[in-house]
Amino acid sequence: MENTKDNFQKELDEKIIKLQDCQKNKNLDSCLKCENIVGCEIRKDYVDSVYASMNKGSGGFFNFETE
Repeated sequence: MENTKDNFQKELDEKIIKLQDCQKNKNLDSCLKCENIVGCEIRKDYVDSVYASMNKGSGGFFNFETE
């Protein structure tokens, strides 16, 4: 089980680096300032990795929408 946790953290670390590289290349300090935020695969992959690291692959999901 501990190895699984390490894999989720490793995946997250890789996504963070990719996201930060993108921000750096665009001279931004936040994705929210990017004109391509909607539909951005790098950000989506990062967010998905954050959720996976939080639930350690237990299949749960997070829904922030309100009705």
